[in-house]
Amino acid sequence: MNKLDREKVEGQPESSTRRELLKTIASVPVLGAMAYGVYKRSKYDRMRRDLSDVFKLDNLTPPVMETQPDGKQIRIGLIGFGIRGKQLMRGIGFAEPQYIENLKEAHKRNPKDTRYADFMEQENLNVVVNGVCDIFDVYGEAAILTGSNLHREGLNGHYAAPPKRYRHYRELLAADDIDAVIIAAPDHWHGTMAMDAALAGKHVYLEKPMTWTVPETYRLREIIKQTGVVFQLGHQGRQTDSYLKAKEIIEKDILGHVSLIEVCTNRNDPNGAWVYDLIEGSSPETIDWKQFEGNADRIKEYLDYMRENGLERYVGPDSRDRFSLERFFRWRCWWDYSTGLSGDLLTHEYDAINQIMNLGIPHSATSSGGIYFFKDGRTVPDVLQTSFEFTNHDLTMLYSATLSNQRNRGKVFMGHDASMELSNTITILVDPRSTRYREKIDSGIIQPDVPFFRYVPGQTDTDAITSATELYFAQRGLLYSYVNGKKYDTTFLHLREWLECIRRGGQPSCNIDKGFEEAITAHLGTRAYLEGRTMYWDADKELITRG
Repeated sequence: MNKLDREKVEGQPESSTRRELLKTIASVPVLGAMAYGVYKRSKYDRMRRDLSDVFKLDNLTPPVMETQPDGKQIRIGLIGFGIRGKQLMRGIGFAEPQYIENLKEAHKRNPKDTRYADFMEQENLNVVVNGVCDIFDVYGEAAILTGSNLHREGLNGHYAAPPKRYRHYRELLAADDIDAVIIAAPDHWHGTMAMDAALAGKHVYLEKPMTWTVPETYRLREIIKQTGVVFQLGHQGRQTDSYLKAKEIIEKDILGHVSLIEVCTNRNDPNGAWVYDLIEGSSPETIDWKQFEGNADRIKEYLDYMRENGLERYVGPDSRDRFSLERFFRWRCWWDYSTGLSGDLLTHEYDAINQIMNLGIPHSATSSGGIYFFKDGRTVPDVLQTSFEFTNHDLTMLYSATLSNQRNRGKVFMGHDASMELSNTITILVDPRSTRYREKIDSGIIQPDVPFFRYVPGQTDTDAITSATELYFAQRGLLYSYVNGKKYDTTFLHLREWLECIRRGGQPSCNIDKGFEEAITAHLGTRAYLEGRTMYWDADKELITRG
């Protein structure tokens, strides 16, 4: 029983009140318990009434950009059909037939597993997949079959005409029957492919992180603005219900001045540490290794960038000509292709905070960490701590990550008057030393060890979680969100927003300007780790400096 339940009633001592409540419950087991529940609820409602002068939130729901029934059909090209590419295809309504069969079977085993019904009820976005590109034959053939599964059927279904498979992404970009591209290639291709797509006149949905190197970041922003294509960066958290409510809480100053935010990544399984399976059928004959690595000019540009910043020791030049299944499937483990924890996972956390508080690019970043658990030849750390200073907001954001422990820490906003714990839910606790709520604390209306506010947007548990990595994303609201009580795949919502901006005009929620802020922030953290010093952002010159 918490302190709120033990509050004195009509001047009686707390111990007497508690004894009488327990006696009542014991004498009438069912009705007594129900009555006690009503008592608790009435006291909570009274507390909320007593707080009406300081706590007022609107009944907001995430902005919904619904598909126009008679809108123009958009012709899609997909680049990359790995883990995320498959998920993005499902987001626009196309799934592998075997995936559909797996969902059906999962529902038979567990009626509470509603993934099949959820996917089948997902709105038709009025798109067609005309082209797919993957440099691994097994993925390429699977992408063709998926792109033809227009009616979301399982095995032995009636599929539409298959999309064309392209061996090189530039061939796909040159196609006249493609309006927009979804890019889900490895990190080291993100910026390059996005620039080439925009220059080819294709609208761009780009998986995070936005860029692999700092110079790419400036060039991509310039090209997107010059060409005017609709650009969306793949931070589906922009569609998360609890983030919208958290933004309102911050804007209404419920927490007081927030001076410290803690965000984290905690995962503890091989998949979460990027030790992905080596897919059957992979070999030098089925994988275009040279295209994966890039041509000589592109490799030289990267090597020059690393040398200019004194980072040659992190480059593995001998890997360029040596075929490696580990590097092809587990590319996130090496700086040669990856952006590490900063680009891969910090960016989700930062974008959530930036969405809620509009912080922009931090003034500085200081990082530490290392390879402390996964001694598998990787060069990126599996433990990372980064402190970002936002001096113009009088705020520090601490990022802490480990890939060998799954303790759930969530996001915590620490204000002078209250703290907010944010994931796919929200919990607010008033600080015992709050100035704003001092009088209500002293009078017993607010009790600091009892949640001041709790928000659960339409869900009672985590749906159909099949792995530790899925749990990580689900707890952060990155798998599902709720709009007017209905559950939606956040990737679907994020893609739908991009597609409707193409049809109607306007800017999506994670446009090139927000993407630029994300990319520079991630690069600040990465450079601070690699160089072992604090890195600074010169906002006037738009340059990363060493101070």
